[in-house]
Amino acid sequence: MKNINRIRLIIECLITILLLWVFPFNIERKLKLFALYVFSQLIVGRFQNKTTLAYDEAKLVFLGYAGFLFCALLTVAFRSPSALYEMGYICLFTLIDMICSMLVVRYAHLIFYKKCTKNVIVIGAGKTARKLDNVTRANRFSLTNIRAFVNLNGDRDYPGIEQVQIEQRAPIISMDQFDEYASAYGVDTVMIAIPELDPNTLSKLNAYLSGRVENVKYLPNSDQMLTFASRVEDFDGLLMISTTQGSMKWYDHLIKRTIDIFGGLAGCAILLPLIGYVRYYNHKQGDYGPIFFTQNRIGKNGKQFKVYKFRTMVENAEQVLEKMMAENPEIRHEYEVNKKLQDDPRITRAGKFLREKSLDEFPQFINVLKGEMSLIGPRPYLPREAKDMGSYYQDIVSLAPGVTGMWQTHGRSNVDFERRLELDEFYYRNWSLWLDLTLLIKTIQNMYYGDDSAR
Repeated sequence: MKNINRIRLIIECLITILLLWVFPFNIERKLKLFALYVFSQLIVGRFQNKTTLAYDEAKLVFLGYAGFLFCALLTVAFRSPSALYEMGYICLFTLIDMICSMLVVRYAHLIFYKKCTKNVIVIGAGKTARKLDNVTRANRFSLTNIRAFVNLNGDRDYPGIEQVQIEQRAPIISMDQFDEYASAYGVDTVMIAIPELDPNTLSKLNAYLSGRVENVKYLPNSDQMLTFASRVEDFDGLLMISTTQGSMKWYDHLIKRTIDIFGGLAGCAILLPLIGYVRYYNHKQGDYGPIFFTQNRIGKNGKQFKVYKFRTMVENAEQVLEKMMAENPEIRHEYEVNKKLQDDPRITRAGKFLREKSLDEFPQFINVLKGEMSLIGPRPYLPREAKDMGSYYQDIVSLAPGVTGMWQTHGRSNVDFERRLELDEFYYRNWSLWLDLTLLIKTIQNMYYGDDSAR
């Protein structure tokens, strides 16, 4: 990981120097701008020895160049007699350099992936370890390669650990084999994926790993207390963790609503020609029923509203479902557990296409403009599902439901009802404008490449 950061730092600095040489700045101005560039990138945390995902790196790049542009305009341009021209050149330079930086980030990871991948051993072989493996495999940008999982069940040195072992995609080893694997693969990082570890066992593990590896990372059991907004504080020598959950200031609401209005207008503009296309496609398939259907959903603060969607099922879908459940106990059980059917025969051919491309919820931009929904938010749940939401209900309904959100971008039809609730609870506790932007980008990617989970 250190190598890739050094490579990127060197390449990006060389590109910045080359661009500064091309632009018509004097020598003093070029030196100042280069110093500002280096300072702004380092101050936001770029090129550090830590694991980042692609969206996190994009955020750092954006913040770094935003800080650079602000400082450059403030300290350089306004002091020049030809301030307007200087501002134009600096803005153009910043844009080109940022684009080059994003390209370097992308292609450096592709070119140097094998040489710069960090080999990791995970302590734990249960559900959390499998989730960690899924995340690392889905995010190649993190340059993390799990070489082995350590099973501590029945280990005499670490008694009391009884994880339900899940089949993993890397070898499952005992602690006695740790040194062998760490040496063979040059492991310098260990991830502890046993959230239920007691403090004494965790301290014992840290003592064992001290001197063997450079980095130890721990996935804690947050119990809905820790969020990504949590921070470690030094309270006069006491280690204190400060956390906030689901807190949106008045200006957060204002910004989010402003984005919703502009996004809703843009969505409705796209919706108009899409209606014509869907109508033509439906008629071509012999379906002359209504394009839209409305359904009561749970809105903010539990208030019900009518949501607009493209009709993707047969017209009498609810009656067909009741009949199917009455005739087939397996279908009833599947629906009662997951609140959906994996291969739902009620879906029309046109509806399958709309779901694959994540277009079926486009009419909800009308709800966004009406203020009943947001672009990004929890899933709009059915009123009959309220009783099954349990302790999640109050947190989830404190936010306006979204056209898209965590559920739609993290598996959609491949996740069960409980997992959907967990994802929406996660969104409530970790909300930020950047999270909204990330989910929006992922939704657009699903629309472009198609959503496999909808198939």
